[in-house]
This record gives sequence, structure tokens and C-alpha cells, in this order.
Amino acid sequence: MKAIRNLILALTLTLTGATSMADPSLAQTQATSPTTGVMVILTVKAGVTREQVMAVMPDEIRQTVQLYLGGKIREWYSRSDGRGAVFLLDVKDVADGQAIMEGLPLARQNLIDHEYTAIGPLMPLRLLMATP
Repeated sequence: MKAIRNLILALTLTLTGATSMADPSLAQTQATSPTTGVMVILTVKAGVTREQVMAVMPDEIRQTVQLYLGGKIREWYSRSDGRGAVFLLDVKDVADGQAIMEGLPLARQNLIDHEYTAIGPLMPLRLLMATP
């Protein structure tokens, strides 16, 4: 019985999340959830060589580590396709994230593109708190 209840809950959360992404009015509501960070996907620009990137990497790494030690970078990952990285920044909005990332050497030399996404709590979890 407990397994069935957990399965139903998981399906409800999944469907609620999918519905909110498909329904513009619900997606808009979800967009107003609090921002707790910014995800940044970094991609090496087309035509940029490995040698160009590697020439800048010592400075990039030093400055990135300083941001991590300063609490601005929460997590960081390599992309499995080898074309960049993914950072989770501890900032309050995308503008703050852009200011940080645009100050790094690879961005200053126009070698990478950035994709910014504000992130926050998983809002369908509020269903768990609702009274049945």
C-alpha cells in the first residue's frame, strides 16, 4: 500500500511539473518562485580552437577558484561533450550571474557563450504541504 501511495505521489509531482511547463499561466506562476541561484551553461564558440582556450585557462582557473572560495560558485561541472562547463552560482538573479561570468578571462576574450537560467525551489513540492 505504501509503495502505491509513493508511486501516486511521484506521478502527481511529475504530471504537475509537466503541466506547469505546458500551461503558460502555470509556468508564469512558477517563474515567480524565489530565485536561489543561477545555472550557467558555458559553451566554447564555434571556430575557437583548443589552443586558444588553453592559453587562457591558467587565469580562468585561478579566478574561478577565487569565486568558489568566495562563495559565488556553488557547484561546477564539465560538460560531457567537452565543449564547456556548467556552473551553479549562488546569486540572487541573472544580472548578478552575468556580471560575475562576463568578468572571467574566457568571456573577456570572447571565446565562450553563456546561457543563464534562474533556478529556485521545486515548486510542485508545495503539493506535499497542502492539506488533502
